[in-house]
Amino acid sequence: MKRPVCPTGKTHPQAAPRAEDGELARLADAIGNPARVAIVRLLKERETCVCGEIVEVLPLAQSTVSQHLKVLKAAGWIQGEVSGPRMCYCLNPTALEKFRSLLEAL
Repeated sequence: MKRPVCPTGKTHPQAAPRAEDGELARLADAIGNPARVAIVRLLKERETCVCGEIVEVLPLAQSTVSQHLKVLKAAGWIQGEVSGPRMCYCLNPTALEKFRSLLEAL
């Protein structure tokens, strides 16, 4: 297989996937929606667990917000805990820093 050639004429080795690439892709994919970015921003600003306020702040149906929360939780961006009949969410304290360090390592 021929190596890619840049316009300068220099050849570059093929980039092999690294172990942390999967984690970066998972975090990036989960935050790749404007509503999810807004949720993460809200949780970062509040610095406390938030229950029904997320639905009040976003112009989305409760079921849509719930789906976004599910994606963010599965990827590790947020944590959830039961508080009475409600689920309360907060930002995973290490997720943002992990995402930042993975981006810087590119």
